[in-house]
Amino acid sequence: MSAPSRLARRMWHQLEPIHAVLYFSPQGFGRAAALGYDVESRWPSYFAYRTAPLGRAGTRLATALYYSFSPRMIAEHVPAVWEVASPEQVLRARLEAVDETYRHLLGDGERLTGQGVAEAAELARRAAESVRVEGRPFAAANLDLPWPEEPHLVLWQAATVLREHRGDGHLAALATAGLDGCEALVSFAAVGAAPAGNFAGRGWSEQEWAQARERLAARGLVEAGGQATERGRALRDQVERMTDDLAFEPWRRLGEERAGRLAQLAAPFLGAVFEAGLLPMTSTLGIATVQVPD
Repeated sequence: MSAPSRLARRMWHQLEPIHAVLYFSPQGFGRAAALGYDVESRWPSYFAYRTAPLGRAGTRLATALYYSFSPRMIAEHVPAVWEVASPEQVLRARLEAVDETYRHLLGDGERLTGQGVAEAAELARRAAESVRVEGRPFAAANLDLPWPEEPHLVLWQAATVLREHRGDGHLAALATAGLDGCEALVSFAAVGAAPAGNFAGRGWSEQEWAQARERLAARGLVEAGGQATERGRALRDQVERMTDDLAFEPWRRLGEERAGRLAQLAAPFLGAVFEAGLLPMTSTLGIATVQVPD
């Protein structure tokens, strides 16, 4: 792996959990429930929180952006989420949820409000504002939002822009590899990154999963039992390398030294999220070298 790829992947590992905690924290579900969302499942609040920067997105736009989710599942949630609350209400609620989450995890003292947090926020914002938005709809939509005042919320919002920037690039890499939404998940499971059962929530039927595996087998990418062939592993490696390459630009602009400083300063946030045990590792980070298809 090249040095730029290592840096891009390292910063993804550092910042992804800081962003993703919104979708799993009790505070995130609490704010969603207060808006009227059903929180028995995590998906209504997930689609509302993540899609809100795009405004009143419809089914086709959401299907285009949520690459590895079944279009049928997406249609169940979008645009129905806007019948419960407007995107503006959801955006306010998600910042309130993030604020409550990190106050719960870190307290109201130095770990949340100290100079180190302010410096981390400044560095993360600088990286986020340097991204190129062409072909990056999720990143662009989040970058269009006003910046909050509190440094810990600036850090979260910058992490969100950078996470979505990488995710947008990951979808481009999957499309370049000729993998459709279901095939992206089947190929991910085939390399042993996560059990196939972990993706039941993405809405694909057993028949659709089997058909996707048959298509991959016809391309010589998986064996009859579903394990990746050598060609299949090479293709997934290509996807991951391209994802890293496409995610490098903000870190090139920030510079390796300042990126390292950001990682150091953001470590208490990362540690607090992991110590709380809020994130299901296989669906959020995958394994150490593979990105779960969005």
